[in-house]
Amino acid sequence: MSGYGGVMRRPLRDRSFGFARKFLRINWLFVLCVCLLAGVGYAALYSAAGGSPTPYANSQIIRFFAALLLMLAIAMVDIRIIAKFSWPAYAVGILLLLVVMKFGHTGLGAKRWMTLGGVEIQPSELMKLFLVLGLAAYFHRASYERIGNVLFLLPALLAVLLPVGLILKEPNLGTAVIVAAIGGTVMLGAGVRWWKFALVIGLIAVAAPILYHHLHGYQRSRITIFLHPGSDPLGAGYNIIQSKIALGSGGFSGQGYLHGTQNQLNFLPEKQTDFVFTIIAEEFGFLGSVAVLGLLYAIVAMALYTAMTCLHAYGRLVALGIGVNFFLYCFVNLSMVMGLIPVGGVPLPLISYGGSALTAVMLGFGVLMSVHVHRDVEFAGRDASAGF
Repeated sequence: MSGYGGVMRRPLRDRSFGFARKFLRINWLFVLCVCLLAGVGYAALYSAAGGSPTPYANSQIIRFFAALLLMLAIAMVDIRIIAKFSWPAYAVGILLLLVVMKFGHTGLGAKRWMTLGGVEIQPSELMKLFLVLGLAAYFHRASYERIGNVLFLLPALLAVLLPVGLILKEPNLGTAVIVAAIGGTVMLGAGVRWWKFALVIGLIAVAAPILYHHLHGYQRSRITIFLHPGSDPLGAGYNIIQSKIALGSGGFSGQGYLHGTQNQLNFLPEKQTDFVFTIIAEEFGFLGSVAVLGLLYAIVAMALYTAMTCLHAYGRLVALGIGVNFFLYCFVNLSMVMGLIPVGGVPLPLISYGGSALTAVMLGFGVLMSVHVHRDVEFAGRDASAGF
């Protein structure tokens, strides 16, 4: 049975694998790339602290290894079991967004974080994964005729708009846009016609001037500085100016590890979080930057390959959503530090310091590996032909 992209598909099988069989079916090249990227993160955070494993590098690598074990444990779980909990997970995500609005920690004028069981989490990061699971569960049994029905799409649209609205209330415009883009991608992959998205994008473009005036002051300031970074070089424009200097000063081969002047003299802003890529570019130059971009590309490519080779629609949509989520993390962060889009609080996954994004990404990778391990199990419904 042939599939898209020329990939030959075997028939779906209703079978369960033993632990050893599942373990061997994990994409270990993917795991290796993830570990290498975490190693790059350790080196960058070590440099960010002036050549010290504290306070960033050691705590981050401990988080990573704990998340890696969690990722491998999730990979062993039958994807059909995960599918049963898709909508409960989505409901938990919405509940956490409501809780953080009421009881979350306020930082820089936004409520985005909360403490749960002694651990600080950012519910909006988890919501990205939960939305993918919910939409995949909604669409994987639907026929093309139902997907073409506007009334059938309304619950899915509401499922996207609800978390987007709650995240905008935090406020967190960047993450809200990413969540909307992830939801739209999964719906497009499920078979929703492209012209419907074009219509929505057109309406947003028309309403953009009105929406601009409803942004918070600091959000409008970010747009202004993006368009005119030199208008406030020592204030709002400082971050992006210093970032560009660091990116350019690395040259072809870099200034050498622990010898980046912008980094070591503390000119770089938020260098352990949002602007961590500038450390890599300054100290390892164009060559080091391309190597890191290659790792990021490999992870995205393998995620999309899992989507292409999965034989059931649920797994294809989940793998697509997780791959696009990781791509958007990288695209937004790298575009931000290069001055291609306004500055926002989006980390570079597995490299930037912080627990919430790392945990959310690794949870997603665990589900992705479960899809890979169980890519040819039988699902009830229109598995063999649904979606893209």
